[in-house]
Amino acid sequence: MTMRDVPVMTTDEEAEAFLEQNLSGLDFSAFRAPSWEVERKTARVNMRLPETLIQAVKARAAERGIPYQRLIREALERAVRG
Repeated sequence: MTMRDVPVMTTDEEAEAFLEQNLSGLDFSAFRAPSWEVERKTARVNMRLPETLIQAVKARAAERGIPYQRLIREALERAVRG
C-alpha cells in the first residue's frame, strides 16, 4: 500500500470533507501532539520579573510578531515537554 501525505487544509469545510473519506492510506508520521496554545486560557499567573528580562522577552516576541505572553507560554511548554 502506498502511503499518501495528509493535505494542508485551510478551512473547516476542507477539514470536514477530508474526514469523510477513507483515511487508512494516509501517512500520519509527521503529526505531533497539539500545543497548549490552542487550549482555552483559564488560569492566571502573576510573577515578578526584572524589568530587563521582561523587556528582552517583549523584544524577542516583537521580532517574531507574536504577543509576549505567547512567547512565555511557548517557553513554559518546552520546559515541561522536556
